[in-house]
Amino acid sequence: MSLSAAASRLPGIATARAYQREWLRTDIGAGLVVSALLVPTGMGYAAAAGLPAHMGMYATIVPMLVYALVGPSRILVVVPSSALAPLIAAAVIPLASAGDPARAAALAGLLALIVGTLLLCSGILRLGFITELLSNPIRVGFLNAIAFIVIASELPHLLGVSTRETHLIANLRNAADAVRGGALESLAFLLGGATLILIVVIQALWPRVPGILIGVVMATGVTAAFGLGGKVETVGALPSGFPGPALGGLELSDVATLLGPAVAIAVIGFADTSVVSRAFSSQRGENVDGSSEMRALGAVNLAAGVTGGFPVCGSGSRTPVLQRRGAHTQLAGVVGALTVAAFLLLAPGATADLPRSALSAVVIVAVSAQFKFGKVRHLWQVAKIEFGLCIAASVAVILTGVLRGVLIAIALSLMALVIQAWRPHRAELVEVPGIAGYHDRARHPEGHRIRGLLLARFDAPLFFANGSILTRYVRDLVQERSDRIEWVVLVADPITDLDTTSVEEIERLDEYLSHNGIRFFFAALEGQERDKLLRMQSESRFDRDRFYPTPRAAVIAFRHRHDTGVTRRTIRARPDISPTGIAGRRARRRPRPVPGAGRVRRRR
Repeated sequence: MSLSAAASRLPGIATARAYQREWLRTDIGAGLVVSALLVPTGMGYAAAAGLPAHMGMYATIVPMLVYALVGPSRILVVVPSSALAPLIAAAVIPLASAGDPARAAALAGLLALIVGTLLLCSGILRLGFITELLSNPIRVGFLNAIAFIVIASELPHLLGVSTRETHLIANLRNAADAVRGGALESLAFLLGGATLILIVVIQALWPRVPGILIGVVMATGVTAAFGLGGKVETVGALPSGFPGPALGGLELSDVATLLGPAVAIAVIGFADTSVVSRAFSSQRGENVDGSSEMRALGAVNLAAGVTGGFPVCGSGSRTPVLQRRGAHTQLAGVVGALTVAAFLLLAPGATADLPRSALSAVVIVAVSAQFKFGKVRHLWQVAKIEFGLCIAASVAVILTGVLRGVLIAIALSLMALVIQAWRPHRAELVEVPGIAGYHDRARHPEGHRIRGLLLARFDAPLFFANGSILTRYVRDLVQERSDRIEWVVLVADPITDLDTTSVEEIERLDEYLSHNGIRFFFAALEGQERDKLLRMQSESRFDRDRFYPTPRAAVIAFRHRHDTGVTRRTIRARPDISPTGIAGRRARRRPRPVPGAGRVRRRR
């Protein structure tokens, strides 16, 4: 494939070729509006990650430009994120010497390169499904804990107290000690608190007004006007010029140390990105492939790593800004990135008097919007087990830290999967007057059993953890029935998988039923699973006469079990009720006569 042909397949190029002129105004307007959020939040999340504030600008400009070219979503904003900030801090701060921002920048860039490589390779191998290991309740609990951790890390700065801690409890203790011990910087707290209140009021009363930008400008203006720069900690002037590499002084051991955190950041970053991307793509009637999104995010992080940035992902707070402003294409993101670049080139000194406490106020407001208390309450109302997993994920992250918390969250998701498969829905099926088919007796108490026949359904794949549950359930149903059971039919269409342990359990169930004079059959078991059962069985116990194509076929066969003549006539007339079912019907199918065929028209 030629270079031009390969370039034409990039999403950004394809969009540019089909661009419509009427989109231009809204795309430019949306890009300018979102840029008002990109500057303060980018600097704030960089500071929350323990990095120099200007790196947040670098991690905004280049990633957004690259994503506009390679990203499958038309309006996704890929920038520094609150979900990744504490993960980056936990990985970088312990390795960076105190007061060495260059070392921290180099480690953050290396971390982005490792994350980008992992995501790019995983996307090429189409491993986008891996992030689905984080179920929605687990993810909600994890992100709520992350929001708590970010806010706790910014509380000391809001109070004017410097800290390098990354653990929630330690930061809360520092903030409390500052208040009790008189170390509170009242001037810094006054500026930060006023900025926080101003932003919250503006967002509540005038949600379309950029409250964050107004708050930052007001705090900077007050500090400059009253000459408070020497009395409170400020962000300082940003370095002028374009983003560039900042990877000096790294060693091979740094790669090995950062590999574990990089895996956690890759999983969380892509999980967050894919959720945001799918949500907004579905609202716009678009389809975004998960592996394509993973490859794009990998390329974006590689670009961030080589241009002085740090790991980034899709933003759930800034993408809606483009959506509400009517953005149509990636051009809106390009405009936002170029506006941030223009600010960095033309007015790098504008942040010289920006109080660090005001920047903390920006981060606290932005992160507070990420809390999902409504979802937690909904889980409590509808699914107590998932609510418990959600709370467990939050507690694990808070008590053990974000890096261990990621592993615990994934382990909890796997545990939830096992629990769900281990305790599936089970039902005894009965006939209900006036309704065709066979239905759950628990939901239809007016239904009646078929005397001598037990119809049982197991609504899950069978594997080592739940095979005994099936056998125990069927035995209990047999013992519960007052009539003498002659047949047990397992309605098996929900059973989409089997393993050797579950097959052994089925054989034990058949032995138990046979010992009690009961015959055991299957109905509606898919052909693939039937072949697997026949292959895995140990004693050739089950032949093909044990399988019926539908529950109705099994019931008809049961009702005619004592009348051999009737059974034969029924099978000849209705091949669909025989164990060979569909195959028998196809073998006996005859072409219908065509009306008029074979007639000879008499010549008059």
